[in-house]
Amino acid sequence: MCYVSGMKDDLCPAQGVEDTPIPTTVGSCFRYINMSAAIEGKKPITSLWFSTVFSIIGLCSNLFAFCVLVNASRKNQSRSRSSFLILLCGLVVTDFMGLLVTGIIVVTYHVTQFDWQVFDQNCYLCNFFGLSMVFYGQCPLILGAAMALERFFGINKPFSRSATVSKKRACGIVLMVWCFAFFLGLLPIMGVGKYSLQYPKSWCFLTLLQDSKNKSFGLIFSFIGIFSVSLSFILNTISVVTLCRVYHDRECVQRRRDSEVEMMVQLVGIMIIASLCWLPLLIFIAQAVLQHPNGELLEDEIPRNTEKLLLIYLRIATWNQILDPWVYILFRRAVLKRVYPSLKSRPSIVSLYPTLTASLRRKYTQESVIH
Repeated sequence: MCYVSGMKDDLCPAQGVEDTPIPTTVGSCFRYINMSAAIEGKKPITSLWFSTVFSIIGLCSNLFAFCVLVNASRKNQSRSRSSFLILLCGLVVTDFMGLLVTGIIVVTYHVTQFDWQVFDQNCYLCNFFGLSMVFYGQCPLILGAAMALERFFGINKPFSRSATVSKKRACGIVLMVWCFAFFLGLLPIMGVGKYSLQYPKSWCFLTLLQDSKNKSFGLIFSFIGIFSVSLSFILNTISVVTLCRVYHDRECVQRRRDSEVEMMVQLVGIMIIASLCWLPLLIFIAQAVLQHPNGELLEDEIPRNTEKLLLIYLRIATWNQILDPWVYILFRRAVLKRVYPSLKSRPSIVSLYPTLTASLRRKYTQESVIH
């Protein structure tokens, strides 16, 4: 049995040992969860092997991508390329840590089957889990938008800046994104909504209830994610159109540069994966908190179908952390040249501006502002 608002309920049984003492008071992260399927002996929707294999594949993929990025940054001499690699490293590190932190908790739960109401009476672990989910979920989306913005100015406004984004500034951007996402994750702990244990009692996340606080945080979470993806789409589309114009300009056909294309291919790949993985979850969260409350449900109860769909959409979103590193691993020039051998290095996008003086052209060609 479990306690909901201080009352015992047979529909969400604790999974610990029967003689384990159950606290008379529980934290705010515990709510009504219909576990009738588990009582009836149906096949569980989650398993130890799925969580373990999923986490190991994701961790190995991101670790491999990080090693490739470090090796590439050592060989790279372009400042703008270095800044892009730093932002990409920030994305890979974020994905790696997200899988590591959440994976450890989920796998530990499946191994030990600990009772959350006994082990985490004050909801410290659940709040940490929920904060981690929000932090590591929003960071890749915001970092993707930051990289799209950096490439937009690098390609469309190459002479609007006195110099390319430095390594120090790129590191600062990553830190600012981390700080913003961390502050966003703190909102439920500060009272704007709340984190709660989710079906089937193996993870914690924001609560999809229709009260004002949970609705506000759900909409904030969804809006920031959708806005980041939309901004990335708009900026990347403009940058791709600019590159296509360079490639098809007769005056510039011999003066193209493959590094811009390489970075844009990687960035567009990251954007597509983020859109496919995260938009279903973000839209679902917004719809769930905006729908009219069901009067037949108990207090703090979420419809069973909503709980199942949330878990399914979350699994889809988690694939983002596994697929992101393979975008860089597979779409590097070293790999692309094997598929397309005629791909060769060419001069810079500076040729878009034929009115530049010879001295300026030499200056920007020696160290391209968008290499």
